[in-house]
Amino acid sequence: MATAKAAPRGMLARFIASESAGSVVLLAATVVALAWANSPWAASYDALLHLKLGVSIGGAAAALTLHHWVNDGLMALFFFVVGLEIKREVALGQLSTLGGAMLPVAAAVGGMVVPALLFLLLNAGGPGARGWGVPMATDIAFALGVLALLGRRVPVGLKVFLTAVAIADDIGAVLVISVYYTEKIHLAALGAAAVLLAVLALVGRTRLRSPGVYGVLVLGVWLATLASGVHATVAGILIAFLVPVRPRISLAHFLEEAGAAIQELSRRPDARERRLLDAEALEQVESVHVQAGSVRPPALVLEHALHPVTTWFVLPVFALFNAGISLEGGVGEAIRSPVALGVVLGLVVGKAFGIAGGAWVVLRLRYSTLPEGVGFSQLAAAGVLAGIGFTMSIFVASLAFPDEGLQAATKAGILAASALAGVMGYGVLRALTAEPSSSAAPAGPSA
Repeated sequence: MATAKAAPRGMLARFIASESAGSVVLLAATVVALAWANSPWAASYDALLHLKLGVSIGGAAAALTLHHWVNDGLMALFFFVVGLEIKREVALGQLSTLGGAMLPVAAAVGGMVVPALLFLLLNAGGPGARGWGVPMATDIAFALGVLALLGRRVPVGLKVFLTAVAIADDIGAVLVISVYYTEKIHLAALGAAAVLLAVLALVGRTRLRSPGVYGVLVLGVWLATLASGVHATVAGILIAFLVPVRPRISLAHFLEEAGAAIQELSRRPDARERRLLDAEALEQVESVHVQAGSVRPPALVLEHALHPVTTWFVLPVFALFNAGISLEGGVGEAIRSPVALGVVLGLVVGKAFGIAGGAWVVLRLRYSTLPEGVGFSQLAAAGVLAGIGFTMSIFVASLAFPDEGLQAATKAGILAASALAGVMGYGVLRALTAEPSSSAAPAGPSA
């Protein structure tokens, strides 16, 4: 059986640390939004959401509300980073081999299908039926944040598994958004987006490195996708898939070229000094710098640079603009609606049974094996934790329900289910994992 490749340990450690810490800011933004929307200043919150910003050229004007700028603009950047993560995992990580991919992919499929079916069990034929995609997603930021609370109790393999499951069901969520939640396709705009993507791909194969050219093409793809009827965030995923995950030069070439320049510098009489005395030395240093840039995979460089932006800015702003649910009718009334109950049932029960069931099938058929140091009971407990839907679930809810009443009830169900799944997942995992002894080596990934 094929052995799963793992992403570089330092990169995985940074990813987990960033997601875990960012969940605190995400939670704070959620609390602020809820408090603001139910305070005496609720009107100012609503006014902020509906404030229009845009451009005017001559007699033509184009404007979107701030709410739309966040959901269609900022979230496109989030989906771009999601696309980079998906490409990295498929090329280099847990999903890069059949044996490594089978377990998280099967778990993710179960964790999408079962919640959708349970939601439809309560909503089929009703006004909430369109929301079946809401309980399919996992919020990796909050899930890893809860795992972080358990510290060294949690095996690294379980964190890697949960991350791979979340990335696999991100793929499912993107497919659902682009296929099911696209109302009407405008073929001319879609064709323009395809042409611009093709141009972007061709430019990427050249030595052109002008940020301005790439910026214009990326903006064009986003605008064309927005006009096509396909949700604009899909543009972020498609653009990410064009970013190379392999370096422009081989490691052997880098070692040869950079090594030669470094040797020349080391033979200089002023090599131990803190200054460069002539243009020749500067040229050799610049050569090492250029070669080092060429050996760094562009997709990984961009992911590393943009991940903190999405974690610390984009997602908290999204939560601020989307989690402000008015509870004037009372929490009880909101949570008793079929859509809210369907979301709770799907996320809390469906995710747990779907992920455990999907994993059990491939393990039973011997298509894959458990991650090192992880028991099946721990893996099933991670399935409970995957019921934290939050960001992606709220995003899908905004696409599924134009009606504000249905949207508010759905979001109430998402918040309740995510809180319940987080508490239950933490409790079950704490009961199933032992605190390592003080003499044991740290179980977390090394940076």
